[in-house]
Amino acid sequence: MKILFMGTPDFALASLRALWEAGEDVIGAVTQPDQPKGRGYTLTPPPVKVYAQEQGIPVFQPATLRDDAFFRLLCELSPELIVVAAYGKLLPGRVLDFPPFGCVNVHGSLLPAYRGAAPIQRAIMDGQTRTGITTMRMNEGLDTGDILLAEEVPIGRSDNFEVLHDRMAACGARLLLRTVAGLRQGSVTPQPQDSSLATYAPKIEKSDCVLDFTRSAQQLHDQIRALSPFPLAFTHTPDGRLLKVTAAETAAGEAARAGDGALAGGRQGDRCLRQRPAGPAGGPARGQGPDAGLSLDQRPQNPRWRPSRIGPAQPVRSRCAAAPHPSHSRQGGKYHVRMVLF
Repeated sequence: MKILFMGTPDFALASLRALWEAGEDVIGAVTQPDQPKGRGYTLTPPPVKVYAQEQGIPVFQPATLRDDAFFRLLCELSPELIVVAAYGKLLPGRVLDFPPFGCVNVHGSLLPAYRGAAPIQRAIMDGQTRTGITTMRMNEGLDTGDILLAEEVPIGRSDNFEVLHDRMAACGARLLLRTVAGLRQGSVTPQPQDSSLATYAPKIEKSDCVLDFTRSAQQLHDQIRALSPFPLAFTHTPDGRLLKVTAAETAAGEAARAGDGALAGGRQGDRCLRQRPAGPAGGPARGQGPDAGLSLDQRPQNPRWRPSRIGPAQPVRSRCAAAPHPSHSRQGGKYHVRMVLF
């Protein structure tokens, strides 16, 4: 079976590698154009392109899939199956209808839940304890195609996006091989989705990254891990310093014993941000530089700490203790921190 692969990031790379190493006839890889990245805006190829070139797989990077040029390419390649994994664009109808075995998508949720661009992040953010991978036969809707196979994936309490992403990518690769084999053998029966159960996972916006300390500690914890290591949740100190939060943990303690709506050691409605030892001796971590030990303690008696600087004073159900992340230092007035949420 001649397979044309379409995908762009690391999530897609796992599926392409699985097809290639299983000896499938991958006749080409279609991926997004190279993008400028980093401070120098260096033009960087996507992971799928890098791997495909290493293996000698022909690479195609069309600016659009809707013109005659791409359709002519399809006619020349004549794929029997198109596999799509995190490609980044919707496929037009004539592309979907071209291969005899259709177009199969590897999607990062148990459809019809979490249709859309960010199913992995949204599942963590919602506090889910399980998610999964679905392979589906694509149609022109947004993740509305018939389900071919599905496999559940657990979400650990401390899993962040990176950890779950890698677990999901590996699961997707395995499920894709089973799907291709089932299509070849005729043993896979497409099942329509129940759209009444559909939920959506829109792409992550900047507003999704802002920490709201009127939310519970568990909700903040889920938000932080869903956005780590990128783009990272953030907040600001009263004097305007940006704090990007790389990790968090929930902990019972003095604040928890103070009861819901109260903050131990402070007045109800105050936010409390405290530094926690980052190094083994209780000081800044090795290699942090002089600013790494800068106290972020803003106690209620400090006149600079006004709750209105972050938001209106409300009963607080969470607090945090923050410390510079051991692998980061202060850069341009920004801090990367770890938090303990109560």
